[in-house]
Amino acid sequence: MVAAPDPANTIDGIGLTSPRSREALVELLHDQGITDLRVLDALRQVPRHIFVEEALAHRAYENTALPIGYRQTISQPYMVGLMTQLLLEQREDVAPPEQVLEIGTGSGYQTAVLALLVPQVYSIERIAALKRRARRCLQRMEVHNISLRHGDGHEGWATKAPFDAIIATAAAAATPKPLMDQLAEGGRLVIPEHSEQGGDEQVLCVYDKQDGICQRHEVETVRFVPMRSGIEQSR
Repeated sequence: MVAAPDPANTIDGIGLTSPRSREALVELLHDQGITDLRVLDALRQVPRHIFVEEALAHRAYENTALPIGYRQTISQPYMVGLMTQLLLEQREDVAPPEQVLEIGTGSGYQTAVLALLVPQVYSIERIAALKRRARRCLQRMEVHNISLRHGDGHEGWATKAPFDAIIATAAAAATPKPLMDQLAEGGRLVIPEHSEQGGDEQVLCVYDKQDGICQRHEVETVRFVPMRSGIEQSR
């Protein structure tokens, strides 16, 4: 008797991980305000089920964050779509980003979406095991325009700077100065921050760099894991 294919190990997906489930998610995200067709197409192409825990593959195309181990999560698809849409938003006299820095690789899902949309993605992950897992997932997708680094996201990646855009997938108490410094003139930084009002509230922020100054704009209330300092040499 031939065993049925495991949906977590089938990149094209079957059943609840099939392209039909992916398309239903894309339609939902469009209805919720993700209207950039480039972003929607990237979300349609990326098989999210290979980036989640095998036991949760059947939930991959639910619009929710899911645990990936090490007290981390894979972001809600709506939030991936929103942050990517903000990052690519067309602005007067600003060219589309070519070199993007991602803080917090996680399992590589946001990285994969970005890689379909910009020429070069640099991504930093502080947990060694997650970086290795992300690399395996991205290799399965045959994504090659990425560079991964095991490091502290607070420090950015100075040797590859300046970056046309920076995206962070964890909430900072305050945006680290190195990220501001490594953002190119005319560049955009998208990052969740703890609210200036205090407490546990977080807000998604956009910074646009003009004349060396990063101007801040709040988008909406969000919920992300905290951005931690240092690195973990996990197995």
